[in-house]
Formats: sequence, C-alpha cells, structure tokens
Amino acid sequence: MGKPNAQMVSVGKPHGDGGRYAGGAWYGKVGEATPPTDATTTLSDKFHDLGYLSEDGVTNTIDRDSEDINAFGGDRVLSVTTSRAESFQFGMLETTPETLAVTYGPGNVEVKTVDGKDQITVKHNSAEPPELVYVFEFAMTGNRVKRIVVPVGKTGDVDDVTYADGEAITYTPTINAFPDANGNTAYEYIAYVTADTPETTGDEPAALTDEETPTLAKAAVKAATRRKTTVKATTAKTA
Repeated sequence: MGKPNAQMVSVGKPHGDGGRYAGGAWYGKVGEATPPTDATTTLSDKFHDLGYLSEDGVTNTIDRDSEDINAFGGDRVLSVTTSRAESFQFGMLETTPETLAVTYGPGNVEVKTVDGKDQITVKHNSAEPPELVYVFEFAMTGNRVKRIVVPVGKTGDVDDVTYADGEAITYTPTINAFPDANGNTAYEYIAYVTADTPETTGDEPAALTDEETPTLAKAAVKAATRRKTTVKATTAKTA
C-alpha cells in the first residue's frame, strides 16, 4: 500500500509556451488533425491555438446515471450504469477566427484580409456544429505535465456572451465528448519531464517558480534532442 506523498499533489497551470503561461487549448478537424498519443510530442500545425483562457481554467465534467436492482426484502444487489456523458467547459478571452469557430461553428466564420488586417463575419444560426479534436495541456507541479485529448468533441451549450464595461468579452462553450472507435471519450497522458530546479536542503521538495515549472514545449524540445517521442512516466529526473 502506498504512503501519502505531498509531491503527488498538484495544481494545473496552462501549458507554458516559450516561457509564457497562457492558453492551454487547441482544436483540429477530425480526420485531418491526428490526436496525440503521449504527453509531450509537439502538436502538428493542423491544430489551432485558442489563445488565452479565463482564470476559471478548464472544467471536466462526467455525468453518470445508474439504476439499482433490489432483491426481495429490499437489499440492493446490483447497480447498472444507464448513461454516461463527458464534457469540457472553458472560457476563451480572445476574439479570433479560431475562438469564434469553436463558439459558432467553423462554417459560420468568414475571414477576409483588407489592407493587411483580418475582417471577420460571423453568422448566428442553427447549423449543426462539426465534430472536432480537442487537446488541453497543463504544467503540473512535481516536474510533471498532463495532456488531455478529446478525439471526438462537439460544441454543445454556450454560456451568455456579455458586453459590459470592465468585463472581458468571453466565449464559454461546453464541448461534449463522444466515444471514438475504441469507445473512449477522452485520453489523459501524464509524464515526468526534465526541468532545472533550485537547490534544496534536506528532504524538502523544491518550490518551483513560474519560470522554473516544467512546460510541455520545453519537454518536447528535450525529447526531440534525445531522439525520443515520448517520456517515460515512471522516472522523474531532477537537477
């Protein structure tokens, strides 16, 4: 039996890109953007970055309903799952063709370049949104990174978009996750990465600053240098 380990307790920061903590969500077309199968391999250029997310981060919800079967006399002898649904919700702070495509559907967003600047037209209608691949990336404490991959995701509910003084315009969709060919609605990949950490004394773990926390981008570069595409999730290297 394992013992309690404080180093396994973590917060979820967004993936650090170039030393900058921002974003953390990408999408691509099903059949065009290949879902990654590990925590650190660099995403292909078929994925679109959704930019800054709101401070609420990403919420993963799993709703499972079950039905109890009772024996004569009242004892519950079996519980059967009758339905299961998984979704991801996040707020996007930037107004870009990418965030609007996720909110209103890619087919409803038209971009024209006028004098070197994008001019965007968005149509609001009841057209069915397409199924897309979604990727969420987080830098965790303890020299770990996490990547969540939704191979088949579709925009469901969208929260109200508020236009007001002192409040950022935020697009908050709920992405419903559907089973892929293997029956899975999402995949989580967690890996240890090599990161420069401050010196410590005794047995106390190092406290990482934002600049020192491992990032998926740094991990991918180091993995490529070692000619590996994955990082073993069983060994943590420290400086």
